[in-house]
Amino acid sequence: MNRTVLVAVHTGRDAAVESARLVVDRLIDDGITVRVLDSEAGEIGSDRVEVVPGDPGAVKDAEVMIVLGGDGTLLRAAELARPAGTPLLGVNLGHVGFLAEAEVADLATAVDSVVAGRYDVEERMTVDVVARLNRQVLADTWALNEATVEKQERLLEVVAEIDGRPLSRWGCDGVICATPTGSTAYAFSAGGPVVWPEVEALLMVPISAHALFAKPLVISPRSTLAVEILPDTPCGVLWCDGRRRFELPPGTRVEVRRGAEPVRLARLHGVESTGAPFTDRLVAKFELPVQGWRGRVRP
Repeated sequence: MNRTVLVAVHTGRDAAVESARLVVDRLIDDGITVRVLDSEAGEIGSDRVEVVPGDPGAVKDAEVMIVLGGDGTLLRAAELARPAGTPLLGVNLGHVGFLAEAEVADLATAVDSVVAGRYDVEERMTVDVVARLNRQVLADTWALNEATVEKQERLLEVVAEIDGRPLSRWGCDGVICATPTGSTAYAFSAGGPVVWPEVEALLMVPISAHALFAKPLVISPRSTLAVEILPDTPCGVLWCDGRRRFELPPGTRVEVRRGAEPVRLARLHGVESTGAPFTDRLVAKFELPVQGWRGRVRP
């Protein structure tokens, strides 16, 4: 059976490009067809790869997409992989790298796992996002981490809504609507809770709200969240995963609900530093102090 893997890389980092070359050569040497995006092929510089345009067709029939870079690179890759349901395997060459499955030190083991088929696939919730001004659709998009309504210059006046019922009016810098995956990203920086990835929930986190009731909220995944920009407030902007940007005139309503399509992530077998419980990832990524822990008392 012919196996195909798409390799994507942050070409702005020399270490990432060099790692991509190693991955490409190893996969091809093991009889796996390797695709690379046309925008990255020149940097990788291999004449043994299949060069494809950077559109969702790039992952057609691919077994997995290996992504070398930081979380931003993986979020870019998710735009290609999500429609096809192709799993992403991230190798972190950035900073925190919560979405990545392997660190650069685990690169050889990660490639060995792909060659041997030693990985599982888990699904991560996404959100579908629609912005309307009256009956005009201004944006119809999605996010893996979060959709954020933000101010452009001056404070925004918004009303938050859950399941068709008004919740509160806030003068604020913005409102984050996040998934559990996104709880450790922008929502975390704004004071939101850390939510384990297997928990099915939506988060709403106001940013610097001038209000007594402006706490982060954890909401049913079956709920619909909405943020309405009041007519007498300045223009806002909608950001999805920090990548897709849409202008929001006064009076715009943004609705967020559970996404119809998840993003699929590959999870490796036998990679100790990353194929670990989420608690261990938190400790490692945030360098949390755990000295003195003795563990459960054994009988």
